[in-house]
Amino acid sequence: MSDLARTLLARAEELHAQRTPFVLATVVRARRPTSATPGDRALVLPDGTVEGFVGGVCTESTVRLEGLRALASGEAAVLRVTPDPVSAGADDEGTITVANPCLSGGAVDIFLEPRLPPPLVAVFGESPIARALAEVGEVLGYDVRSCGADPEFAAATEAVVVASHGRDEERVLAAALRAGVGYVGLVASPRRGSAVVSVLTDLGEPGADRIHTPAGLDLGARTPQEIALSVYAELLATRSRRARSPSGPERAGSSRGAEAVEAAEAVDAAGAGSAVGAVEVVEAVDPVCGMTVAVSPSTPHVSHEGQPYYFCGSGCAETFAADPARYATTGAVHAQ
Repeated sequence: MSDLARTLLARAEELHAQRTPFVLATVVRARRPTSATPGDRALVLPDGTVEGFVGGVCTESTVRLEGLRALASGEAAVLRVTPDPVSAGADDEGTITVANPCLSGGAVDIFLEPRLPPPLVAVFGESPIARALAEVGEVLGYDVRSCGADPEFAAATEAVVVASHGRDEERVLAAALRAGVGYVGLVASPRRGSAVVSVLTDLGEPGADRIHTPAGLDLGARTPQEIALSVYAELLATRSRRARSPSGPERAGSSRGAEAVEAAEAVDAAGAGSAVGAVEVVEAVDPVCGMTVAVSPSTPHVSHEGQPYYFCGSGCAETFAADPARYATTGAVHAQ
């Protein structure tokens, strides 16, 4: 493995540790003449930065755009960049073909793989169930972290589960509700759970009725591991409902029977992670060559009469700057 490849993979590990989503772009096929070779790699970050090498500036511009689209959708794809306009868009499902007028005759196929941070779950408590929540969550690929009695939950926190057997429950639950956490669960008996919700309601805590208690679907769970599994099944079900009905928060009082059916449906969506859709892809048309490019801090641009114009590379930017009146009628910017 080359030093460049080691550096890039180390950077990928760093981004993963920081919970920063990115796309790993890998050249899987190259047709000469092209500067890229199979195995070349680059990372596409949410701000449009491209680190690494997968081809020249025009190929990099296309990888930036399609990489950001992959981050927004969470779906992997094969990107084919070719100078042949006839073949554009004519490939099988899962392959994106882009005609690149800047290429010198070669073509490249690049695999775009979104690497999204796993769902972040905070668990409060030192009970056997709390430990089981960490163990089962790890198996499911979640990022499970313990929290203290006075937590400040990150915006990316997908779920908070309290399993402390009565210790500081109200404080942690209130903090989770105020932070807008999507799933808030309390492991308790129905009687004690209702009492805790009543206390929070009497204190004027908004959204107390969102607390899932007893946390977990009614699967007949008995052991700590089975209870943990039931909690994650409920988390999946509520995530699925939120995805279908984004207009309002999910309520804990919905039918438990319906949740059992939805839990199975939600498994298919579980791998997407909470980072999907977090990237807004803003696009523009290069007024010189006609390529669609992503608008980002690293995209070459020139201002003319108060309007920014974006380009696939410095060559088009310099051509525009030399005679802006010739090209300034195109280059509209729009968000996806």
